[in-house]
Amino acid sequence: MHRFCSLLLISALFASCKNASDQSSEGLKDDTIPVKLLALTQQASVQQIKTSGIFTTDNEVVVSFKNGGVVSKVYVKEGDAVNAGQLLASLNPTEVEANVSQAKLSAEKAKRDFERAAALFKDSVATLEQLQNAETALRIAQEQLRAANYNQSQTEIRATSSGYVLKRFVNDGQVVGPGTAVLQLNRTGESTWQLKVGVSDQQWASIALGDSATVSSDVLGSKISALVYKKSEGIDPASGVFTVMLKLAPGDYSKKIGTGMFAQAVIHAKQSRSYWQIPFDALLDGDAGKAFVFVTNDKKTAKQVEVKVDAIQQHDVLISEGLEDAQSLIISGSAYLTDGSPIKVVE
Repeated sequence: MHRFCSLLLISALFASCKNASDQSSEGLKDDTIPVKLLALTQQASVQQIKTSGIFTTDNEVVVSFKNGGVVSKVYVKEGDAVNAGQLLASLNPTEVEANVSQAKLSAEKAKRDFERAAALFKDSVATLEQLQNAETALRIAQEQLRAANYNQSQTEIRATSSGYVLKRFVNDGQVVGPGTAVLQLNRTGESTWQLKVGVSDQQWASIALGDSATVSSDVLGSKISALVYKKSEGIDPASGVFTVMLKLAPGDYSKKIGTGMFAQAVIHAKQSRSYWQIPFDALLDGDAGKAFVFVTNDKKTAKQVEVKVDAIQQHDVLISEGLEDAQSLIISGSAYLTDGSPIKVVE
């Protein structure tokens, strides 16, 4: 009887241990996290830089008077079409004409003095030095007269080519100094439209001449291809940004846009370094350009690594460091993983 009871007890213990072992195996099996993987390959990235700016051309010119004075009349208004040689503005000539008259009188006197000195020198009354001084004074007076005549010709502003008046800075009767902006003109027939945009210092450093871009505007109706044409070498103190000029591809849009109109642009900046482009959802705990992701090399175990984030796009992230030794990136199930978690790859 005792022997029979012992056999029953051993059988019960064996069954209990077997059940515990099965439960433990099932528990380990349940701890395996199903994940999806993305094969990692480096590629040269193209950073999409979104910005905005205004339309302009290379053929814009700001005209002014060489000498200061009182503006007699400005003959054009903003938006007016002008022809080559057309009178645009003039100064009150009173002061300039007085300077010309004074220079003429000085030149006439210097000529008389020279002729008198030459006659006296011929009679051995004046010295050679006196004759030379009189000749020098005559030449100075003649050059002063030439400068006065030139200044008189600069009391008018005339159009050097056909175009349009973009902006008028002064009005009739206003006192202006030498070089003060009077009108801004845009030449027609030679204009190549550009978009002047502003970018940050990091964006400026990643943009290269010749990079492609796309320009869009409400008035255009369709997107226009462009290229990076110029980059400023210094920051604009007024706006606090760096300036980039985008040259628009030729097209039939010229009549739809004008100088100063607003537009958006996307610059496709080619990077010189290689990057990994991964889904945004694969990132964990991002902070100050750093984040964590899970990777695997054996497709059985998850490994947590720190990566450097260089740029965040609409749906993707550009990673520059941290994935050098990884073969596959875990793109789903990361929220349930810890470093070393067993994984099961699902399609």
